[in-house]
Amino acid sequence: MSSVNPRRWWALWVLAAAQFMVIMDTSIIGVALPEMQRDLGFSPGDLQWVFNAYVIAFGGLLLLGGRLSDLLGARRVFTAGWVVLIAGSVVAAAAQIAWVEVLGRAVQGVGGALIAPSAMTLLMILFAHDPKELGKAMALYGAAAPAGGTAGVFLGGVFTQWLSWPWVFIVYVPIGLATLAATGLLPTVAPRRGAVDVLGAVTVTAGLALAVFAVVRAPQAGWGSAQTLLELGGAAALLALFLVIQRTVREPLMPLGIWRVPRLASANLAMTLLGAAWIPMWYFLNLYLQQVLGYGAFASGAALLPMTGLLMVFMTAITARLLVRFGAKPLISGGLLVLAAGLLWLSAVEPTGTFVVDVLPASLVAALGMSLAYIPAMMTALSGAPQEQAGLASGIVNTTYQVGSALGLAALTALATTQGADRLGDLPALTDGFSAAFLGAAIVAAVGGIVTLLVMRGEADAGAEQPQQVAGEQVGV
Repeated sequence: MSSVNPRRWWALWVLAAAQFMVIMDTSIIGVALPEMQRDLGFSPGDLQWVFNAYVIAFGGLLLLGGRLSDLLGARRVFTAGWVVLIAGSVVAAAAQIAWVEVLGRAVQGVGGALIAPSAMTLLMILFAHDPKELGKAMALYGAAAPAGGTAGVFLGGVFTQWLSWPWVFIVYVPIGLATLAATGLLPTVAPRRGAVDVLGAVTVTAGLALAVFAVVRAPQAGWGSAQTLLELGGAAALLALFLVIQRTVREPLMPLGIWRVPRLASANLAMTLLGAAWIPMWYFLNLYLQQVLGYGAFASGAALLPMTGLLMVFMTAITARLLVRFGAKPLISGGLLVLAAGLLWLSAVEPTGTFVVDVLPASLVAALGMSLAYIPAMMTALSGAPQEQAGLASGIVNTTYQVGSALGLAALTALATTQGADRLGDLPALTDGFSAAFLGAAIVAAVGGIVTLLVMRGEADAGAEQPQQVAGEQVGV
């Protein structure tokens, strides 16, 4: 922009509110899951689709959302994203059967995929005139992410306990309408000419969805059955087709040359495994608190506040300083190993356990590991990209985290189901299933820590000088 926007700080509050709500959308449903399962008839294996439908749509379409933001204008796409998110929230709140709920969550994910990249573009436009102001704006915008995760855990419990689970979706309607009313504060961005790689977006999203579907269904169909093999083969074919499309179209969603950026691949691998370990932990911890320990929705949400509070403090105040001092590689590897230790501790949960002994200390250790690894991995993925590809690098790393979350949750739900997590009311069997999931997540995190240590190159961290620039990226809880 040629001049400083006098309303930029008011506009920042609109963008921060959007970031807050997009992140809250991934955490607010956690404590409501058992109520939704009872009311809508979800099976234990299918319940994860309430989460995965959002994650697949959100992660699979982030790159497309960023491209549309560039071509159509960020403010226009931001507004459209909120309209879609409100529509999905209405569908999810009104659902009377399981598939309608899943549809509503998918529509919410589409809205989030439009909102997140366009909000970041608008923030950069508003504060590009002054690096110091940009740093402050990034810090405030970034703080909205862990705040949204924390608020989602708490409000999910409040709404489910004293109102009903549809309120975890109804809350988006008035807030969304207020945000739409405030979009006049945002700068108008002129559209520019270019093509949209619709076929690429369809193939990558369909491939991811089919892969998750195959893993979810594998325990019933059999891992070696023709159905499972055909579905996994179809998913692989779609993802391979996506790569072919990216190599051949003139304006691809993901130019493959970006993977030559130093440490981009290893950082994205770390983010994939981080999501595959963290999100299943959060999912099964909610179920253990309510279905085994007998916590109500509000008590379950309150029980997770220490963990989310630690995340918020570390991510906004401590990890950035550690990144400057030690560099990214030891924090990513060490954080994943600390997360693995917390998950291993959680795998020792008992049917007659208590929150203070079985949950609190282990969850805090896991949260510490997540706090140490997430921002350095994000920063590493962004730091080597040239300025003209920074948005693409951001979209890729957010996508890999969401893909890891979806596939990890699908695989570990399948594992938990085979160990007894589908036997509601049988506390020992449920605990065995949840314990298996925690142990599986611990192995995933440990592999991530070891692979990062062995594979990631150890040169000086180019991104360590500006760690707060990634504070606004997407984190599940």
